[in-house]
Amino acid sequence: MRDEWEHAHTDYTLPAQRRIPASLAESESDWRHHLERSTPNGWLIRNNAMTEALVSGQPMYLLHVTKDIDAIRTSRQVHVSTGCLVGALYCSPLTSQREGLRPHNLGAYLMRTKPSTTPMVFEITPDAPIRPKGLDYLHLGAIHLRTYQRYQSFLNPAESEQLDRAVLAGLHGAAVFLDVALRNATGHATPAPEFIDQLSDTVAHVPFLGYLYFEVLSEYLMLHSVTPETKTCAQAGELNNWLYKRLAFAAVDGMYQLFDLTRFNPRHHRLVQLIDNIEPDLGRGVAEYVRRRLSHLFARTALHPSQDAASVTFQGADLSTIQKAAPGLIGQMVFREIRHMARYRQLYHCFEKSKALEVWDYWNNEGIPTPFNGVLPKGEIGINPLYPRSPVRTWTAKMDGKGFLHPAEEVMAVLTPHLASWWTPPVGARCGTPPMIHDFEPATGARYSISRQLSMNGFPHDHQAPEHSDRNQSHLRSFVREHDPRQRYLRRDV
Repeated sequence: MRDEWEHAHTDYTLPAQRRIPASLAESESDWRHHLERSTPNGWLIRNNAMTEALVSGQPMYLLHVTKDIDAIRTSRQVHVSTGCLVGALYCSPLTSQREGLRPHNLGAYLMRTKPSTTPMVFEITPDAPIRPKGLDYLHLGAIHLRTYQRYQSFLNPAESEQLDRAVLAGLHGAAVFLDVALRNATGHATPAPEFIDQLSDTVAHVPFLGYLYFEVLSEYLMLHSVTPETKTCAQAGELNNWLYKRLAFAAVDGMYQLFDLTRFNPRHHRLVQLIDNIEPDLGRGVAEYVRRRLSHLFARTALHPSQDAASVTFQGADLSTIQKAAPGLIGQMVFREIRHMARYRQLYHCFEKSKALEVWDYWNNEGIPTPFNGVLPKGEIGINPLYPRSPVRTWTAKMDGKGFLHPAEEVMAVLTPHLASWWTPPVGARCGTPPMIHDFEPATGARYSISRQLSMNGFPHDHQAPEHSDRNQSHLRSFVREHDPRQRYLRRDV
């Protein structure tokens, strides 16, 4: 269990140490060296302001925005969320300066697009320098699988059949592309435009690929961008989060209503257009970057580290073979299928609290009161609600005319190990504008049982839940109009 959580964390201040499958054309160390040394902003992977704050051992200030400040005052409790941090209070860093507390560019984005929320400042006083180990949710597959197997009895027979059918159908529909990705990961390059189009088509069968696709592009943009905005962020020791927000809103209609990466699937022509519109010089290299990087990350996150990537095939393989070779992929697929069940609102706490308890124990033993999203150290940081050795104080905050935050009223509330409720739309709502929650009938008639055939062997954002309100959506739509590169170029032409 501990090995799985260790496998899912990354410390960018140390050489890569994660076990990976054999026969990959490039190692994790090769990629780390390339990203750090061969991209304009790669130095920020190791030497960013957030990491420096963690290892300093000094008090840290974090920003959290909430629409529930009255409930927090009344209950004197702050609940945590799941998502990419599994069980932490989602925050972004604040830098203490003479003028006040300066928000990280991610925090500035949150306050800009969620104006009906209340900013809260959390002061964490660590007992020692904090180990800068970030949780990479892309590597949680085996943990998702083990959790499902432990609590699979919570599903009724119809739900079990629905899950079996969905995963088996997804594997069948995706098998050709998954083999293509593994061939690319082992050095047998295929044409990048064809690869991107196949990837786009396969996201519908394996929604996890939408997350992988988006994270690869976010990495590409943040590390390669050279705009004045990005350079200003870099001078502050920060990767530019606004880039991938613009990408998401431009790529998927209605993303401001529900940040749902299962719908992120631009084809090659559209991908190049999207990147060109964000930063023209980056469009010509993006397809080849995605081909190489996504293939490598797919092999690492899907396959068990004991496997030889050159000998694994998804076409024609039976389920027991796939689960042995790729527990990470099966876990990610099972996790997402459960999230789209009609009864997920009841199942949510059962499955997610189990993982949260494990990760809280891991963080406490590793000396981590403030875990961060370790896909990249881009400023998504949280507060561990059960860390026993670091006092936490809380205030509401006000922003001045220069963008600095100032603590206003201390809030006598404590972080508690309660997971805030969350929902996602059912399977039928994955395309188009997501509707609100409604009931649907699960599929029946599966001939195989994942619960019977999947073993518990293996190694191992998601993103945070959106806040639904008409006012927030109105401001997000305004943000999309202002920052969607298509709109910017239209205005320029006028």
